Amino acid sequence: MSSSITFETEAVCQWSGARAARLTTPHGAVSTPVFMPVATNASLRSMNFTDVVDCGAEIILSNAYHLYLRPGHELIESAGGLHKFMSWTMPILTDSGGFQVFSLDELRRIADDGVHFRDHRSGRAHFISPAISMEIQNAIGADIIMAFDECVKNPATYAEAEAAMERTHRWLEICEAKHTRKNTQALFGIIQGSMYEDLRRKSAEVVTSFDLPGYAIGGVAVGEARSEIERIVKFTTQFMPAHKPRYLMGIGTPWDILYAIRCGIDMFDCVAPTMLARHGSVFTTKGRISVRTAACRTDFGPIDETCDCYTCKFHSRAYLHHLIRAKEYSGATLAAIHNVRYLIREATNARQAILDGNFREYFERLAPILIQQNEDRAFLQH
Repeated sequence: MSSSITFETEAVCQWSGARAARLTTPHGAVSTPVFMPVATNASLRSMNFTDVVDCGAEIILSNAYHLYLRPGHELIESAGGLHKFMSWTMPILTDSGGFQVFSLDELRRIADDGVHFRDHRSGRAHFISPAISMEIQNAIGADIIMAFDECVKNPATYAEAEAAMERTHRWLEICEAKHTRKNTQALFGIIQGSMYEDLRRKSAEVVTSFDLPGYAIGGVAVGEARSEIERIVKFTTQFMPAHKPRYLMGIGTPWDILYAIRCGIDMFDCVAPTMLARHGSVFTTKGRISVRTAACRTDFGPIDETCDCYTCKFHSRAYLHHLIRAKEYSGATLAAIHNVRYLIREATNARQAILDGNFREYFERLAPILIQQNEDRAFLQH
């Protein structure tokens, strides 16, 4: 199958399978491993796009479900597509909305032909099928689009996980058939199966039997223990083609990213950097801290002395403490700039370690620090 993207591996760590690569799309190239900031509604919360570019972002993610509800995919298409609508010139990935529909819980009903749901704001009834999801994402015009899938809750019974997985497979077949812009948009399939290894293996075999430009692991970080996430990510990655991009959906803490890179994952996204920033919570090399605490009131040093972001260059913890306490919007902006840059820089540093041939040393030096920072997250020992 012809593809609108290319994926070229530049280096592979023989110890772990971590790899550095180059993903080229119609709107530019992306160096992987890469963290993709989330612009759910065609905007990152509390940040403008100058901030995002300055943080080193090469690709961002928007959500087709939210854009379908507001302002509507027809309006975006009439504007010339999402890139023109939001004046973003670099690559964009859109999530189909499967996870968002899953999270509606009481407001949705899943059927074999699609999902009936109500707008979480207005209560208006809607229906999205795999074909409609493709229509929405084709109109939005992102470089990479995701197949419509069913994400199950955790814990899920084996029967629930298997039924959702099989429905995801049937929907993928429809998505692939109804995707009308294969020359300009790359469709990624999503591997499901909850916490059951035999289902994950089966799903990987079925999903990768479709000759798609890339593949994703979905349905993790939905309530399960951290050790379970790590187990499933490590197990599933081995069944994903080495010559195509691998995307782990909805993952974005420093430890999550480093561990997944070790497993051979290339792409990550998460709303955490901007969401945490709004509450004054920021990443540091010594652990996540809150600048709201009294200890930061008279701390005139940067958030993190090793960070090269705008916030750390020009502002202190004391200043951010003041802004967040005073509920100034600029406090959330400065904290978000730091958090987004921190995760982008983490992926970039891991990439450089892979290219330099010292990823094992890099991983083993950082792992104990990041594991300790994941206070309530178990680490799967190997």
